[in-house]
Amino acid sequence: MTAAVEAPGEVQPGVYDIDEKLYHSDPVPGGSLSSSGARKLATECPAKFRYWLDNPQPAKKAFDLGTAAHRLVLDDGPELVLVDADRWDTNAVKAEVAAIRAEGGVPLKQHELDQVHAMAAALRAEPDAARLLEPGSGVAEQSLFWKDRGIWRRSRLDWLRHDGQIVDYKTTKSANPDDLPRMFHDWGYHQQQEFYIDGGIALDVADPDKPFQFVIQEKDPPYLVVVTTCDPTARGIGRHLNERALNAYAICRESGEWPGYLEAPYTSLPAWVEREYA
Repeated sequence: MTAAVEAPGEVQPGVYDIDEKLYHSDPVPGGSLSSSGARKLATECPAKFRYWLDNPQPAKKAFDLGTAAHRLVLDDGPELVLVDADRWDTNAVKAEVAAIRAEGGVPLKQHELDQVHAMAAALRAEPDAARLLEPGSGVAEQSLFWKDRGIWRRSRLDWLRHDGQIVDYKTTKSANPDDLPRMFHDWGYHQQQEFYIDGGIALDVADPDKPFQFVIQEKDPPYLVVVTTCDPTARGIGRHLNERALNAYAICRESGEWPGYLEAPYTSLPAWVEREYA
């Protein structure tokens, strides 16, 4: 099902076709735990998670290329706006860029716009990725809201295929399979996969027999693409970390306290140093 959210009080469990800004503002009365939030809460103390929640960061130039690639590959998202200027450090261009961002667009230099168009073309030439993200085979940027043991959860799917398969598109420096384990760990993609699957199954829009797929593309020529999914061990760890995040979120919400680090009366040296002196 899809619906529009006009006011926080209207949120009910379901799949919503809403814009990114509304999703990230968290329209659930009292708040909800997102996939990104679960990843932070599982690896950071509650105090840092709460600070992150209360102090959203402004858009960063470093993320513009990935956002632009998503727009072209998924045919959904913010407008891509060419800023045709040799220098971006003048007051006039800074004002133009700020105005574009204020209106929800993504300001790009000509070479960046050419780059993301080349990335989209390269992805369409890769059979597996092209099939998964084929235009008309699904819907982009769907926001899921559901309740789990009294806790509201939410996630935003890059691509929900009509056959019930969830696909997530990532851009990265390296899609080399040798580099993927570190990347998945550092960015918590194993948690993200399980979080999204939970929502899809809870709302009966995901087919558990259709494996979640990551489409990962390099940002440099020739814009290589890899299609992959987490193995059973990674999935198990992801589920464990999500459970830890949900438990912490529930306890902190109930108590109203978001504690910092645990006490550390003693501090050891790294294990490799201790081994040298064993």
